[in-house]
Amino acid sequence: MVISVAIVEDNDDLRMAASYILRASAKVSVSGEYEDAEDFLKDLKIHPPDIVLMDIGLPGMSGIEATREVKQRLPQAQVVILSVFEDDENIFQAICAGACGYLTKPVMPGQLLEAVDQAFAGNSPMSPHIARKVLKLFREFAPPPKVDYQLSERELEVLELLTHGYDLKRIAEKLFVSHFTIRAHVRNIYEKLHVHSKSEAVAKALKERLLPKR
Repeated sequence: MVISVAIVEDNDDLRMAASYILRASAKVSVSGEYEDAEDFLKDLKIHPPDIVLMDIGLPGMSGIEATREVKQRLPQAQVVILSVFEDDENIFQAICAGACGYLTKPVMPGQLLEAVDQAFAGNSPMSPHIARKVLKLFREFAPPPKVDYQLSERELEVLELLTHGYDLKRIAEKLFVSHFTIRAHVRNIYEKLHVHSKSEAVAKALKERLLPKR
């Protein structure tokens, strides 16, 4: 199967070089070459690519914004970032926008063709130092391991209502129990979570995702 690739790059020399490399491969067809995201997005449904090679520092709409648009309009298309930017913020934002890969320029011909193959196969092509940064970002932003604090179903109900801003009286009314019963539940919650106030309990519940999804 021939892989359709669109190139979005404002540097004429780099865009033409990437096009030349791709067109030399029998496995690839270039669906379009664009120097800005706006023109590319106009053609997206007319010439839908399998793979998009996307620069970040484009005139007008950035490559990160364009990536987000691509994934909304054509979810099956895979976006590989080609950029000189190596900072954590751009890498993080690009991945959050839906990019499947991130290569830093300059990109060697073999590396470019391999990235297209990998992205088409469902993998995530990345420059080695970018992959290390991604792992570092994952460790920093990953939620902490979930701890079982042995909260009862009723205590979880009370904790959830606390996170919604209910005071003890309103919680008692909502759960059809006495104010004293709710105070006992709250004391148990504080003890099990190792906290000393409502704000600490709520913060811990949200940070550690203790409440069941509804």
